[in-house]
Amino acid sequence: MCVTYLKTFNMDWQEIGRTETIDNNLNPDFATKVHLLYRFEEQQILKFEVYDVDVNDPSLDKQDFLGYCETTLGQLVSAGKLVLPLTGMPINKGEMIVRVEELASSKDEVTLQFSGRGLDRKDWFGRWIPCLFGHSSDPFLELSKVGEDGEYRLVHRTEVIKWSLNPDWLSFTLPVRSLCGGDMERAIKISCYDWNRSGNHSLIGELFVTLRELSEAPHTSTVYHLINPDKQKKKPSYTNSGEIRLMKYELRKVYSFLDYIIGGTQLNCTIAIDFTGSNGDPTSPDSLHFISSLAPNQYEKALTAVGEIIQDYDSDKLFPVLGFGARLPPDGRVSHEFFVNMRTDTPYCSGIPGVLEAYKSCIRQIQLFGPTNFAPVINHVAKFAESYPDGSQYFILLIITDGVITDMVQTKQAIIRASALPMSIIIVGVGRADFDAMNELDGDTVPVSHNGVQAKRDIVQFVPFRNFESLQNVSVAKAYLAKEVLEEIPDQLVGYMKSRNIVPKLSATNQMKGDAPPPPYPH
Repeated sequence: MCVTYLKTFNMDWQEIGRTETIDNNLNPDFATKVHLLYRFEEQQILKFEVYDVDVNDPSLDKQDFLGYCETTLGQLVSAGKLVLPLTGMPINKGEMIVRVEELASSKDEVTLQFSGRGLDRKDWFGRWIPCLFGHSSDPFLELSKVGEDGEYRLVHRTEVIKWSLNPDWLSFTLPVRSLCGGDMERAIKISCYDWNRSGNHSLIGELFVTLRELSEAPHTSTVYHLINPDKQKKKPSYTNSGEIRLMKYELRKVYSFLDYIIGGTQLNCTIAIDFTGSNGDPTSPDSLHFISSLAPNQYEKALTAVGEIIQDYDSDKLFPVLGFGARLPPDGRVSHEFFVNMRTDTPYCSGIPGVLEAYKSCIRQIQLFGPTNFAPVINHVAKFAESYPDGSQYFILLIITDGVITDMVQTKQAIIRASALPMSIIIVGVGRADFDAMNELDGDTVPVSHNGVQAKRDIVQFVPFRNFESLQNVSVAKAYLAKEVLEEIPDQLVGYMKSRNIVPKLSATNQMKGDAPPPPYPH
């Protein structure tokens, strides 16, 4: 029997599932699956314990412990399958093979466009004085899906077409799961109403159809008749209240973040560190760059919180680390784009420990200066991302900074350029500075734009570190910081892939990606 645990924020192990017991078998293939909600922005640490069950008792103390192994869900997702040695016994024997897959669900989306012809007039003026007021209904459509209880629930409402009995509504796109629960045979009700300012809209008519029937309509020129139940009851001669025609039907498969990661897309994280003078003298305990053996500074905390999660999706665990805003040895030249490991041939650092080691060494060799310019490091990574328009590599730039940027125009231009590339930008603000201007770059509400040119996607996420300083538990603070800064990455990656019509590669290619070297770094 195998027991699966998930490590909580409080660093406790929580049991989340047990397999069946397979008798007298040293090579068991367990059928019981463990279901777990995947969160990219969290480091979900898993432990698998294996027991020899001899007693019919749920207590694990009554069973013989055979060993355990640990990994993260991120590593599992990135690899697709892991072979992990069992440890924890004096003589370690055996290994655990763990596979991961996303639960199947309907991810398709459908684009529909309807038109109406010969709709009933509903407005009083239109019925009685058509010569003066012309067409006089203000029609709109409502699409509703039937629930398990037989009740219809609104899914979508079109725009209102004013004063028309022959409206052509705009096309719209809906997830198939929302429209019919992924069931092509589930009933959909389409209701046509005449809009009234009072909010008491008048029913023109309704029809019932399935998504399967809609999929066939464009090929058969099917015309649907709107039926008004009240009129149908009252008038034996009643036929219909107008026609609805389906002008456009497009079914498109939508892929998830997991589809791309399991299919082989690699995440590459470049780190950019602010070495401007506003951080304070690194030899002073008040400096944001003060290195202490007693506790990590805010830069170290941010590097660790984000890096520990990203590295699970990077097979080589090599991080390019850039610095900006410092005077460099030996001549004191100011640079806004240098390698923090102080090498000239490569910026790569091995894992988060290597990043921290390079950062601490760099602090002792450079002089903090300024100003705070983001554009050079953004453009640096953008040159890298330009080489991979196929989505096989996706680039994340983590900028850790303490101050207000001084090259806002150039930074906006760089972000607009990067928005067309497989790239996202995370900005973590440390210290107590005023970061209001950063919200201009985080395009959640208003897209980043300059001189009338707008970013193609929202690719920037800004988070001030001070939001998490009050948390006493360092592990919890790191977890919440990582969650905040990384939660938009999956949607941003999928958004890029969708904009380029990139389909995930077969998961079989995932088996070879661990052998791939890091992409050649642009200088």
